[in-house]
Order: sequence, then structure tokens, then C-alpha cells
Amino acid sequence: MIFYDVIGYDKPVKIMVGCNTLNHVTALIHPLTSDTFQEDLIDKKCLTEKYTHLSCNKVFCQPWLKCIDGKCICKLPYQCPKNGTSVCSTNGRKFSNYCQQKSFECLKPQAKFLNNGTCKAEGQFHVSLKYGNTNSEGIVEVKLVDQDKKTFICKNGWSITQANVACRDLGYEQGALDTRGSFGDVNATECLHVHCRGLEMSLAECTFTKSRTTKDQNLAGVVCYTKSSTDSPPKDSFHCVNGKHIPQKKACDGLNDCGDQSDELCCKECQGESFFCKSGVCIPKEYKCNGEVDCITGDDEIGCKGLEPEAQEELEILTADMDAERKHMKSFLPKLSCGVRNSTHVRRKRIVGGSQAQLGDFPWQVAIKDDDKLNCGGIYIGGCWVLTAAHCVRVSKVHRYQIWTTLVNWIRPNNEILIWYVNKVIIHENYNGATYENDIALIEMKKLPTKRECELLGSIPACVPWSPYLFRPNDKCIVSGWGREKGNKKVYSLKWGEVNLIGNCSNYYSNRYYEKLMECAGTNDGSIDACKGDSGGPLVCVDANDVAYIWGIVSWGENCGKPEFPGVYTKVANYFDWISNHVGRSLISQYNV
Repeated sequence: MIFYDVIGYDKPVKIMVGCNTLNHVTALIHPLTSDTFQEDLIDKKCLTEKYTHLSCNKVFCQPWLKCIDGKCICKLPYQCPKNGTSVCSTNGRKFSNYCQQKSFECLKPQAKFLNNGTCKAEGQFHVSLKYGNTNSEGIVEVKLVDQDKKTFICKNGWSITQANVACRDLGYEQGALDTRGSFGDVNATECLHVHCRGLEMSLAECTFTKSRTTKDQNLAGVVCYTKSSTDSPPKDSFHCVNGKHIPQKKACDGLNDCGDQSDELCCKECQGESFFCKSGVCIPKEYKCNGEVDCITGDDEIGCKGLEPEAQEELEILTADMDAERKHMKSFLPKLSCGVRNSTHVRRKRIVGGSQAQLGDFPWQVAIKDDDKLNCGGIYIGGCWVLTAAHCVRVSKVHRYQIWTTLVNWIRPNNEILIWYVNKVIIHENYNGATYENDIALIEMKKLPTKRECELLGSIPACVPWSPYLFRPNDKCIVSGWGREKGNKKVYSLKWGEVNLIGNCSNYYSNRYYEKLMECAGTNDGSIDACKGDSGGPLVCVDANDVAYIWGIVSWGENCGKPEFPGVYTKVANYFDWISNHVGRSLISQYNV
């Protein structure tokens, strides 16, 4: 059995399990018929956070954006990758790649994307609406940069995704109300197909194609969302963050009806054939196994080997594929080597209360030695930096601490151990020793005199999570440490055990548990828990791609090994920006840089 400690508490820590593990696969495809059931799809508590496509707790930021305090904000153009194809803006300015142009557009929205390649003196892109009763509706007509004549858009393949982009292009910030209107069905023998991802600011960024065969086709229309659209919102409507109202039945269907994606980011499951991300996000079915990770949890690209793409109609491509260029830009973003073990010892099927670890099982686990005592654990996160609990360390005692890496048994030390002295201790400025709020600290190890960086042979950093939605209640995670067992029995070997994350932990610790700052985990019988000696150590969760994240830091609890007293951890995702401000964002940012 495993246990961890709570320094400053008379009683040790404890953790417990929640309900049966949810099977997210069952929520993958779920047709709905009841309006009441439809409302049950939505996480009302999540809605209060007002998440949109710019909320990096729920989505990846675009390459021209960076994640700060949970929001995707504009990068400066020079912060973009240098590689890529040159593009032109509507202000006539040339940029070396798409990312740089979009970052400039982000700062100055009037300078939209125009075309890839060189700027052309006569080239312009134009969108207009025909045959509508008002200026905000009609059949969609476009003039491409390289063409002299205007052409209509084909109805086949036209959806709210494309319609939202068209309306934004025309100045209607909330996008489209509908793709149908009083202008009726109009046919033409020549029209263009357009494919958008849905978040583009102009149809010029979308890919235009046309059929190689000429046939009579219906044309695409749109009704843009205006202020008058809010006068009579649909019954049982969903209120988008951008102020738009859509029918309730269109939420959690994988389609971005709102235009800001807020209708797809707080879902308990998805309807239709859309794909359900574990983070509570519904994405279009075609995003599954498309070669790009769209769920922040990575589960949309799992089990994709051997799947053949569907046959597509043969089309003539008229414009550059800027979505492919966006994906290309992402390939130049920094890649981190964190959270992947060299060994697979801990993948045993038999998991009962505390098992003894082998060398290499937890290459991010460190021990913090205070003079001759080993009272706390820590987590290596890269460079010269270690995470631990604030209650484990004191700034005034920095000269007394040692960091022991690759330690397995501290009575019979293994030959691979490296011992590091400490250069600096940083305790969270809002740490409260009475309530254990913000129980987190950073330790900077001293570099060796002949080295520019800390080289921790045998150690691998755990990844630092940026979103509180990477893992959810009932997910299985692993705790490890040298903490005491039941009966206050000392432990000399590194031990580990599997626990489940627990929701609603305030039910166990009334008025003492702070949901955004803390995390609970354990087993239903209390057989695996944290106890005295384990504080500051890791609660590590592994995502769909077998990447390990430091999800929690052992903090506090009561009565080791009893299910009614779960162990409590510092929720590391809440401190991503605090950590990056001290260690440097490039050290820990694999995504949303």
C-alpha cells in the first residue's frame, strides 16, 4: 500500500475512489430525440466559464496565438515560425508566411488575408449576396483573386460552418443565422465548392474547388445574424458567448453553429455522429483520424491505423489550401521530450495497493533531503527545476536541501543516484499554511561548475498540464513516494499505486476544499493513499498518447487509508502560468506556445 504525508498535520493524508469509471466510447455516437435529454448533454457549470474558440483550457491555440491565463491572445509576427509560403494581406503588405499575416491580422483585424504568393496590383477578393430581401441575406457570390468574373457557391457541401465565415467576411461578427432564406432555390450550371474549418475571418482563407463535370446544381444561400435576430430567439434556445442564440438541439452536435464554438465546449456527450473529446468538447466526425490532434486530450487520433479515407469527388482546386498551411505552421512549433518513460515496468496488469517501483519506472520522481532526513518528494519538470509542495520547503533553509534523482531505495542507494545542491527556492506568494491553498513551490538546482545546464542522467521530466480538462473525475492516475504505510510503518523503497480522480471532494472536506486549486484521488476502499513522507511528490496521469502529466502534488488530508477521507493534491494545471513565469515558457510549453 502507498501513503503520503502532510507536514504540519497530526493526521496523515488519504485518497479515495469515485464512481465506476466512465466509458467515453459509449458517448461517441448518441442520437437524441428528447429536448430534456438534449439539455442533459450540457454541463451547466462549465457554461459559466464562457469558453470559446479562444479558450486554451478547451482548445489548442492557432499557431499565430499563444495561451496566457487560459486565453489565446495575439502573437507578434516575429514570434511565428520563419518557414512557410509567402502570403499577401488586403492592405497590400507581403508576409513571409501565413502565421505572420494572421498574427498581424489579429492585432489589426481590418488587414485580412487575401491570397498566398505575391501581392497582385489588381487582385482582390470579393463576397456579396444576391436575390435576398435584405442586405443580410441572399445567394452567396464570390470573385476570386485570380478571376475576373463573379461566381456563385454550390449548395452541395455548404453548411453553417461556411455560412458563418461568409457572414463574418461581410461584417456580421456573430456569423450566420441560417443557410436558408426566402430567396428560394436557384440553379446554375457553374458554381464553386468551398471548404472552411469555420474559424476563418474571410472566405478567402477557405479552399475553393469546382467539379470537373458540368451539371445543374442548387446554389448556396445564407441569412446573416443581425441585431434584429435577437428580438425573437428560438424557443429553448442556446445562448452563445458571443450573444447569438441558436436552437438548443444544435448544441453538442460537433458543428460550430455559434461561430465562436461555445455550443460545443461544455458537453457531457455528443449527439449525431460527432466525436466526443474527453475534455467535454464535441468535434466534427471528419476530425477523427484526420492526422491532426483536435482534442486537447489527444483521443481523436487514437486507433487510426488501417482506416482508409473516404472517396471524394474529383475536383479542380482553384485556391491554396490554407488549412494545410496552418497545419504546416504547427509542425514548426517547439516540441518537448517529456512524460515518456524509457521503461514500461509500471504497465503491469496487476495493480493493488502500493507496489515497489523499479529503476526507470518514475524518472521524474525526486527525493528532497533536509540534512539527514528525507521528508518530502518532488517532481522534475525539466532544465534545473523541480516542483514540490510549499509546506515541504523554506527559503531560509535553501543551503540545507539536496535533490536526489533516480533514487529507488534510500537505505541501500543504487549506483545511478545523482545528488544536486539547491540554488533557489520559490514558494507561491499566496501560499496559506493554515488552509494549504496554493501549496506549491519550485526548486532550482545548482548547475555543475563545468556545465551550462543541469544534466540529469536517468531522469525524464513530467509534462506540465496547461488545462484543467486534460483529465477528468474517474480517470486513473499513479501516485508514488517513500511515504509511510498504515500503522506509521517506515518505507525505504519507492512505492507506487493506481488511484482514481474524484469529483465533488468538498463533500468530504466541507469549507476546506478549494476546487480550482485542489484535486482529490484514491480508491474506493482506501487501500492506496498518500501518507506521511510523501508530500511534494507526484500524482501523474497518462493521456491517450501515453504521455505523463504531473496532475497533482501531494498536499494534505486526514486518516491514511480510509475511504471517507480522500487525499488532497495541489492541482498543477491551475499553476501553469505561475510555473512558466519562473522557469520560462519554452521549458514547459509543448502546446499553445
